[in-house]
Amino acid sequence: MLQAALASGAAHRKTVFEVFTRRLSGGRRYGVLAGTGRFLEGLHDFRFTSDEIDFLADRKVVNEQTLDYLRNFRFTGTIRGYAEGEIFFPHSPVLQVEATFAEACILETFILSIFNYDSAVATAASRMSVAAGTRPCLEMGSRRAHEEAAVAAARAAVITGFAGTSNLEAGRRYGLHTIGTSAHSFTLLHDSEREAFEAQLESLGKDTTLLVDTYDVEKAVRLAVELAGPELGGVRLDSGDLVAQAQYVRELLDSLGNTGTNITVTSDLDEDAIASLAAAPVNAYGVGTKLVTGSGVPTSSMVYKVVLRENSEGVMEPVAKASSGKASIGGQKSAVRRLNAEGRATAEVIGVDITAPADSNDRDLMVDLVVDGAVQPGFTGAEGVRRASERHARSLTELPVAATRLSPGDPVIPTEFVNS
Repeated sequence: MLQAALASGAAHRKTVFEVFTRRLSGGRRYGVLAGTGRFLEGLHDFRFTSDEIDFLADRKVVNEQTLDYLRNFRFTGTIRGYAEGEIFFPHSPVLQVEATFAEACILETFILSIFNYDSAVATAASRMSVAAGTRPCLEMGSRRAHEEAAVAAARAAVITGFAGTSNLEAGRRYGLHTIGTSAHSFTLLHDSEREAFEAQLESLGKDTTLLVDTYDVEKAVRLAVELAGPELGGVRLDSGDLVAQAQYVRELLDSLGNTGTNITVTSDLDEDAIASLAAAPVNAYGVGTKLVTGSGVPTSSMVYKVVLRENSEGVMEPVAKASSGKASIGGQKSAVRRLNAEGRATAEVIGVDITAPADSNDRDLMVDLVVDGAVQPGFTGAEGVRRASERHARSLTELPVAATRLSPGDPVIPTEFVNS
């Protein structure tokens, strides 16, 4: 596409591309935007190295004119969109790229690969956090994902309410709270469960969490209390009927005087399993596989479509795709969250050049992310995660109560299109 557009001269025409989803994947009631910070961090250093240029040349992927363009590539356009952590709905213009066709074209796969994955994980994590209520969720999915996806998933989970992650690299990059646990292999390594518990307690202190279901749960809990006393921080359950196990272990701990010892449960949890444990005496949830795979919905189904382009006379005009079932809406759009007098969202309003009325509770959703090639401050690194987490928490409070439903259904508020 780039080579042909350079040859025709159209590559340098001004365009506007928008990222949106036509529907919410998996019948989710809302989606959560994540990945903005990671995208902006990558965009800042988005260049083509000599090795990459040589590969394209050796394989004759593109011609010399295109190679010359790529050698000097630097994004110079402007990008607006929803703030990271924001709730989105069908057709929400979560990202807009204003640039030449060549610049916008090059970024397409980079943008979609980040936002589709990160937003899928964030949406699943938000549902899990809502189901957990005041109990913390802990991200433990690194072993079920590509090594870079594991970092992205940890970041997205913390943005949407998770209290910590076992991924130390995510902690290093983004200032996330890191947590850990012992595996069954640690217990099996030692000649006895007693030796394993003694080693962990001596090294990590009595406020550590001991894994108690390697052999016999009751014996393990009694042993843990014998060795650590009432100062034992916690026990972890990773198998069996977690509701029944948690109830039994809580009663046992209390009978032994360990009323302050927490119970953490793991074992392929998702939002439905977490909701089923609401009445169980559980203190925290460790979530892995289902989180990093989007809890059965591994992509957000976002697309990247041109909505405005410069014609041969230099005039900007809206363009739209008319394909059956995949039609798009032309024109560079704005978005407003309509809120009632109580501050509850009632609609996602989308149109060209619209703004929230000054005499309403409505909220404008678009923010500047990149201006003339310069990434705006506050959206990347640890600060970006903190701000995104705060944005998500505030956005959740605006949603109707129906947003907490886990069953598939329609979006919790409708999307309305208005004329400018």
